[in-house]
Amino acid sequence: MQHTNRRLWMIAVAALASGMAHAQTPPSAKDYPNKPIKVVVPSPPGGPPDLILRILIPKLTATLGQPVIVENRPGAGGLVGTAYVARLPADGYTALFTTASHTNIPPFNENVSYDPVRDFTHVTLAAQNFGQALVVNPNVEAKNLTELIALAKKNPGKLTYANAGNGTASHIPAEVMKTMTGTDILSVPYRGVAEATTDLLAGRVDMFFVGTQIALQHVQSGKLRAIALTGAKRWKGMPDVPTMDESGLKGFHVVNWFGLWLPAGAPPEIVQKLHAAVAKAVNEPDVKQQFDTLGLEGVAMKPDDFATFVASEARAAQEIGRRVNAGAKK
Repeated sequence: MQHTNRRLWMIAVAALASGMAHAQTPPSAKDYPNKPIKVVVPSPPGGPPDLILRILIPKLTATLGQPVIVENRPGAGGLVGTAYVARLPADGYTALFTTASHTNIPPFNENVSYDPVRDFTHVTLAAQNFGQALVVNPNVEAKNLTELIALAKKNPGKLTYANAGNGTASHIPAEVMKTMTGTDILSVPYRGVAEATTDLLAGRVDMFFVGTQIALQHVQSGKLRAIALTGAKRWKGMPDVPTMDESGLKGFHVVNWFGLWLPAGAPPEIVQKLHAAVAKAVNEPDVKQQFDTLGLEGVAMKPDDFATFVASEARAAQEIGRRVNAGAKK
């Protein structure tokens, strides 16, 4: 009996040791993926990151051999869904797909529970746009950026811009413009792009930095006037609209970009497989055509380069946040 008990004890110890070793073993990439992959979009369905991801999903599913599923987790400007992914295991089966707000929102929110650089594995910059379109209500007496800046300087604190959320692509370009030109333009907060666009069309706000595809329909109908694009080059959808740089603000280059992340600590082999799948997808002719219609271009930046890029963007956003917050306290 004593011999039997000792043998059982040794078996139990061996099993426990084996279980501990298994628990400490990082996820294997050899058979990855062997089940569906969930990609969290921390914003509502129908928004830019959601649309872009749904264009890519059929290609990713075909390449990876497993279903890729979108899960929208909106809330607090993207903080809810992003924080959710940051807390999950880094096994490659739950990813995050979002915009430049990943780095831009934290400096403007004291309740951020994650670090956009340290708490994630940076997979790839999938796509970027040609910048936001700076559009004004036709009642604004400015036909170009030079005239708009002169009007703002002549009427400090009287012109307004629509802000669809601190740290968003409507907020950052406006604050960069104000800093570069020394102008005082009032930020008017909105709960989202749709609400801000409605008020701009009604003339309740003067200007708005908005996505090119949204701007295009209203510019073509004459309901809005396009002043400039914030990207480094013109977009063929608005070939006559100059960039901010061309309009006199040298070095002005602010675009909205869309990236893919995993929780921190994901195995490099899994990261490489996901990056390769995205790179293949964005170079497919039909994907390029759909991106072009939306005013986007595929990028598929390598993971190491993306990590460097995200760190740089986070530093820039922190500096903008310090300037804006300092100005608000005056």
